[in-house]
Amino acid sequence: MQDRSRSKEETVDALHAVAAEMHDRMMRGEPPRMTLPVRSKKNIAFDEKLNVYKYGSKKTIRDATSLGSAHQLLRALHVTEFMEDMIESKKSSTLREMYYISEGWGYGKFGSQNESNNLAEDLEIVTGCLREDFKLRPEEDGARIIGNLTFQERNRRGEWMRINCRDDVGDSGYGVPYNVESEKLQLVEHDIDFMMAIETGGMFDRLVENGFDELARCGLIHLKGQPARSTRRVMKRINEEWGIPIVVFTDADPWSFRIFASIAYGAIKTAHISEYLATPSAVYLGIESGDIEAYDLPSDELTSRDIEALKAEKSDPRFQSQEWIDQIDLMLDLGKKAEQQSLAKYGLDFVTDTYLPEKLQQKLGLVIG
Repeated sequence: MQDRSRSKEETVDALHAVAAEMHDRMMRGEPPRMTLPVRSKKNIAFDEKLNVYKYGSKKTIRDATSLGSAHQLLRALHVTEFMEDMIESKKSSTLREMYYISEGWGYGKFGSQNESNNLAEDLEIVTGCLREDFKLRPEEDGARIIGNLTFQERNRRGEWMRINCRDDVGDSGYGVPYNVESEKLQLVEHDIDFMMAIETGGMFDRLVENGFDELARCGLIHLKGQPARSTRRVMKRINEEWGIPIVVFTDADPWSFRIFASIAYGAIKTAHISEYLATPSAVYLGIESGDIEAYDLPSDELTSRDIEALKAEKSDPRFQSQEWIDQIDLMLDLGKKAEQQSLAKYGLDFVTDTYLPEKLQQKLGLVIG
């Protein structure tokens, strides 16, 4: 399995190289610059070798020939210095904290949180390092996991803790840390047949309460909506290191389709590290468009925003398989969307006694119970 994490020395050297390139160009009488891929869905293409979607060949050059670009380069230098200070002092910062710290950078301060986040991603691309190497943390919490999986996590004192995600946790499960690389988190052993990624907290709690992890010999992971990078990364590690299938259980709407796409094919925003985060073998379990009629589920009318999103997905490279085209077209034809919790129409046990066993047999050939 590929490990993209860098040592402290490698990360600092990569940050120095950013400043060195700008310095060398200025010494030659040329404007400093950074070259980056165009970060839009029009510039992502399927990588046959990696089996994920990556940025294509279109590039954009950010140089000091305009005031806006000069400010961006100045911010990049401030950020590289800030990151090096954190690495050397063994501190970490949230992306939000970095945004506020920039208030002291004069002309280099950020105009918005989005600018700050995007620059951190730009530096990942330029240096080949990861946000975790820079000691930057996201604001959102990681996923929750329930099931017979055993990890070793290094705590803040540098000691390894052995944690079973069924026996050593409460009903809320094991909280995935923001850094899930091997120096922080080790996969020790398991006794499961597959991992089920679940979009909503209500459905995750329902499956936990119904004991579905033990009934189906699986691990349950709550995605918390659009999954954090650490969530996607830990699923990929479980899939590759243990050979465990990943199945994804979401609502039936265009935004949930995109959740699956980010897990299986990679998110457009993080296409520079798709091979590190995406799990191409992941299976979409449901809820599918056809389930709305097949199970006569309570549903809502598609909004104009939903319809616009579905039409946009028809031109998204990640949704060009016939299966996804059919899913999207059927939802547009029905004009309806449905939530996971709509299965409760048939009682609190229907999802674990009937729906999921039927889906798992259909999709993976697994017989539950």
